[in-house]
Amino acid sequence: MKHLPNIITLFRIACALGLLLCDRAGVVFWIIYGLCGFSDIVDGGLARKLHAETKAGAVLDSVADIVFVACCAIRLLPVLEIPTWLWIWGGVIVFIKIVNQASALVVHKRFCFPHTWANKLTGFLLFLAVPAVSWSVIPIAVVAAIATFAAAQEGHYLRTIKP
Repeated sequence: MKHLPNIITLFRIACALGLLLCDRAGVVFWIIYGLCGFSDIVDGGLARKLHAETKAGAVLDSVADIVFVACCAIRLLPVLEIPTWLWIWGGVIVFIKIVNQASALVVHKRFCFPHTWANKLTGFLLFLAVPAVSWSVIPIAVVAAIATFAAAQEGHYLRTIKP
């Protein structure tokens, strides 16, 4: 039972990879997308409830998040009409995240993926905003603002606190 959260996380990785095989306009794509989001919420809560939280599980969760975002980006970015300023903003956020990881390597001698409330909120809102981006860029701009704060907070956390 203690391995169930990690099994759910592995399920999310498999589902995310499955998105690469689906028609992005089809119902199956969005069902799998929903399963990925649901499993992301469930695995962490279940790990806490079962007292099964581990560093390996936290890393696996971060890997699953990265795989999910990458698979969604591969499938959705080519068809979305995103303004240049939002691409630049996204690039700045990615740059901050890269600097954060470089800093973590220097300070802690390893990559660190803190699960701060701001990072969790960013992930949750991004999950909700992606389906809405075809109607308006406002939801993604709101997420970008929160993601910018989350990236800055993560950088501070990685430089000042031992994760």
